[in-house]
Amino acid sequence: MTVKEQVLQALEEHKGSTLSGEALAEGMGVSRAAVHKAIKALREEGYRIEAVTNRGYSLAENSDMLSAQGIAAHLAPELSRLPIHVYKTVDSTNNVAKKLALEGAEHGTSILAFHQSCGKGRLGRTFISPANTGIYMSVLLKPSFDMSHSVLITTAASVAVVRAIEKVCSLKPEIKWVNDIYESGKKVCGILTEAITDFETGRIEYLILGIGINCSTKGFSEDLLNIAGALEGRFSKNQLAAEVLNQLLPLVARLEERTFIEDYRTHSMVIGKTVKVYKGGYEEGKTAPLARVLDIDENGGLQVLYSDGSQETLSTGEISIRL
Repeated sequence: MTVKEQVLQALEEHKGSTLSGEALAEGMGVSRAAVHKAIKALREEGYRIEAVTNRGYSLAENSDMLSAQGIAAHLAPELSRLPIHVYKTVDSTNNVAKKLALEGAEHGTSILAFHQSCGKGRLGRTFISPANTGIYMSVLLKPSFDMSHSVLITTAASVAVVRAIEKVCSLKPEIKWVNDIYESGKKVCGILTEAITDFETGRIEYLILGIGINCSTKGFSEDLLNIAGALEGRFSKNQLAAEVLNQLLPLVARLEERTFIEDYRTHSMVIGKTVKVYKGGYEEGKTAPLARVLDIDENGGLQVLYSDGSQETLSTGEISIRL
């Protein structure tokens, strides 16, 4: 870890409190000049670090820039050694995750970015990712289950995000099947799961879970503002990102127990509603049958009743619904 990273970690762990330059230098075994240089570099990157005469340095409590150190400060103790990579800008955090997977990255490795130039959404869509307005993250998972259970990952991830938002932001989000999180009637989060498989065995080597959370609508077009929202209120993006991991990884470890399904049902915004079912994905002007949503099954499937009296359980994949 560089001096700059060590200084940032110390400031994040004592956010709002003052740490003397002397104490920082002694704790890291470096000179005070090295600490001063690190502070200067962090300020140039945008961190709000205040200097108090004869007392030292303090990271402002309203400083909210994503960092590996800031996220680590809020992780559960058992996740404290989780590899976290934070970038200024990438084409897609899922693409970076794929590269790390090919290099043998470990389970739980997390990639975050301030900005995505080509964020990915479901069915080939683009996830709009303006700089410094959201949490754009991907988590690498090495599944211990077979392909038949992999569809549960998105369901578990939706519950993890909802729980994290409730805990950190004190909001009451809802889930639109299968992978969209809504708050106050607008989409605030999208989730995309991609798999890396072994061509010879057909076994899943990695699952890449992409999560995009809107924390501000700054930079959104007028058209997008009609359907997309953001989490309101004061909260730490670092804390929210960490809490998503705190909630997600234990659920993944016990995926087959399906302990999250009831929570998914509780937060569903579609159970009991009439929806349009688009098989092969949503297309403007496409005719779609109406169906009433009956329930969510134990595998995260959507149980629906069509107007002709027939019933069907919809699985994730090339299916979209519209209320």
